[in-house]
Amino acid sequence: MSIYLDASVLIPSLIEEPRSAAVQTYLTAHPERLVSDFAAAEVTSAISRLLRMHLLDRADADTRLAEFDAWRTRTASVAELSATDARLASLYVRRFDLMLRAPDALHLAIVRRVDATLVTLDRRLARAAEELGVAFDVPGTATEETL
Repeated sequence: MSIYLDASVLIPSLIEEPRSAAVQTYLTAHPERLVSDFAAAEVTSAISRLLRMHLLDRADADTRLAEFDAWRTRTASVAELSATDARLASLYVRRFDLMLRAPDALHLAIVRRVDATLVTLDRRLARAAEELGVAFDVPGTATEETL
């Protein structure tokens, strides 16, 4: 089965963070990867934020984004967005008990439609996936520890 990567997993593959090693190990073991254009936009936004915070300089930000684009082209397939994803995401957000933001709901909707496993480091998103019956995995931890 394919895995769908959200931005919380993609960023540690580009920027050294405490979970970077676990993410790299996980990605090595799972070659059937999907990345949506939406997740790619979130990665770009995160890199832009680091640049605005002066945690990266412009050259480093450009290099990391170029590396991400090349990695994505080489090792991942695109999970296309559809209008049905937006409609389903809206329904998920209306589940107030899940406390979902629209971007996270959109990831869940895409994952459901393409029948993949969501890979995330976001605990709230993992809990919502579990509640909605969407397959998910959290690199570097036993799923039970995450929730």
